Amino acid sequence: MAPRAVSFPPGATEDTPMFVISVAAELSGLHAQTLRTYDRMGLVSPGRTPGGGRRYSLRDISLLREVQRLSQEEGVNLAGIKRIIELEQQVAQLRAQVAELHEQLAAAHAAAEQAAAMVHASYRRDLVPFRRPETALVVWRPERRRRWRR
Repeated sequence: MAPRAVSFPPGATEDTPMFVISVAAELSGLHAQTLRTYDRMGLVSPGRTPGGGRRYSLRDISLLREVQRLSQEEGVNLAGIKRIIELEQQVAQLRAQVAELHEQLAAAHAAAEQAAAMVHASYRRDLVPFRRPETALVVWRPERRRRWRR
């Protein structure tokens, strides 16, 4: 069964919860009871309606397909799949944090360069006389101490 193409309503994204459990089960190729089990285990956390009904997003459907792939093709148990999902989410968060820090660093560099340019622009442009101090070389030769003999 080939996945159906999904068009989003205006303002919706792949994270917008919009599919009831029966549609999500059909799109993911899993049974609705399997989706409920995965929800209880924390593998997939669909959105909820005010009445408590599950609403799956397109991202949830992709995650369900990945859970099925890992389980059937790779032979990973559900506890291992949960750990893989947690680690992938952590990596995604860390990548976002690194990207944010890169942006902050670039902004700080730009601000520092702008501040340096302003300081350089504020320098007076007229010449100020400056006399170089004269230098001399002095050689020190210590005197020999005389030893007194008794």
